[in-house]
Amino acid sequence: MENKRCPWALRSNVEMKYHDEEWGVPTRDNAYIFEMIILEGMQAGLSWSTIINKRASMRQAFDNFDPFIIAQYKESKVRALMLDEGIIRHELKIRSVIHNAQIYLKLLESGVDLATLLWSFVDNQVIVNAWEHPDEIPTETKESRALSKELKKLGFKFVGPTTVYALMQALGMVNDHLITCPFYDKK
Repeated sequence: MENKRCPWALRSNVEMKYHDEEWGVPTRDNAYIFEMIILEGMQAGLSWSTIINKRASMRQAFDNFDPFIIAQYKESKVRALMLDEGIIRHELKIRSVIHNAQIYLKLLESGVDLATLLWSFVDNQVIVNAWEHPDEIPTETKESRALSKELKKLGFKFVGPTTVYALMQALGMVNDHLITCPFYDKK
């Protein structure tokens, strides 16, 4: 079987770098997890290439994805973000970033570790799939539906089951590299 990267990673160098260095690498780093919640929420209804190409601008606009700063944003900051052409200028998504930062901080204050919470939905083990073709990869699973339900219950926004499954893939909770991908066994 020929070793070929996952097809979605071949469209640009930015996507290839993300695929090779981040996507599917198991992480329990809460700062990174919060960043990915923001980015996956921003992706809803858009392509990942749009998000990954705007990532640096979004990182700058959203204060390096620091939830302590974002949670304090005022209406003037929302208006400024709506004018920033380097980011996704969707008002509900921008407001959800602020709201999700506030929810995240409430979790921290109550002693809940976000990484521990998320990983509990996969029994603290990477789900390793064995897909041969991209069209075999699901857009959601029972685990993503359950995690989505829990995140919504906690107050998070833009965390539907499809968005949450993409988050699970990004965080390495699920290995959805194709079996022909050289990164299938490396994570």
